[in-house]
Amino acid sequence: MAVHLPPLSGAAEWLNSEPLGPDDLRGRVVLVNFWTLTCINWLRQEPYVRAWSQAYRDDGLVVVGVHTPEFSFEHDVDQVRRAVTARSIDYPVAVDNDYAIWQAFDNHYWPALYFVDRDGVFRDEHFGEGRYEQSERSLQHLLGIERDPVPVNGVGPEAEADWDNLRTPETYLGFSRGEHFASPNGPALDERRAYHLPERLDLNQWALAGDWTIGAESVVVDRAGGSIAFRFHARDAHLVLAPAPGRSIPFRVLLDGEAPGPSHGVDVDADGNGVLQDGRLYQLVRQDDAGRERTLEITFGEPGAAAYAFTFG
Repeated sequence: MAVHLPPLSGAAEWLNSEPLGPDDLRGRVVLVNFWTLTCINWLRQEPYVRAWSQAYRDDGLVVVGVHTPEFSFEHDVDQVRRAVTARSIDYPVAVDNDYAIWQAFDNHYWPALYFVDRDGVFRDEHFGEGRYEQSERSLQHLLGIERDPVPVNGVGPEAEADWDNLRTPETYLGFSRGEHFASPNGPALDERRAYHLPERLDLNQWALAGDWTIGAESVVVDRAGGSIAFRFHARDAHLVLAPAPGRSIPFRVLLDGEAPGPSHGVDVDADGNGVLQDGRLYQLVRQDDAGRERTLEITFGEPGAAAYAFTFG
């Protein structure tokens, strides 16, 4: 039995469009993309979705983004709006803060792609990164056209991961999902505590130094000079961060105890300096040679920074 596009109702707000539903989209091929602004997997997929939207719009394709938040600060519509602007997203985006559309699709993943034909019937789906050529062929088949794939070149955090040298997984820092924590006195939930680094970090371990409060979904620095250290093996290192409301917080990144130089990420300079202003994913490291095992340390110049998860590429 054919499965049809469900209602797209329940969004807190729509960006780039009036609210849309199945009747509004009938007669168009629809690509529904579930995302959340801090997800590195979505960031690396997004240049393809953006390119398809632009390349096939005149052929009858409508891309509908559905932003369903993972972390609490991602419910802020202004944060979503900034992400839409930063990523040059000009297609409709539903701000799905209450998971209404997520549940209507019975979705479980960021990112997720659902391919819908002109009659509103689901014809394909894909979860996670990759399979780009096949996904584009699916769109072309539904549109009734055949062309060479659209050229895509992701830059910054949108660049494809260096999969051959990636040895470190996504790592959450909050108490509810945190693992591989190596500060000697162990974590304490919702309690301000002084932490310190161990004598040595093993690969994929992390630790805190200074005064921190470990909450359910993040760790929050309580005094200037607090730092996080992580031993990783990858080309890229990213950290999801959010400041206290109204705060702008300077930070410094070191690699193996030194300024990163040409291995700095897009959100820090060669000396390792950066500023936390918005809740989002920050690229701290992009090694200028093959990804290898390094120790990253990020130190915050003021209290109020919340760190949620490290991701690597």
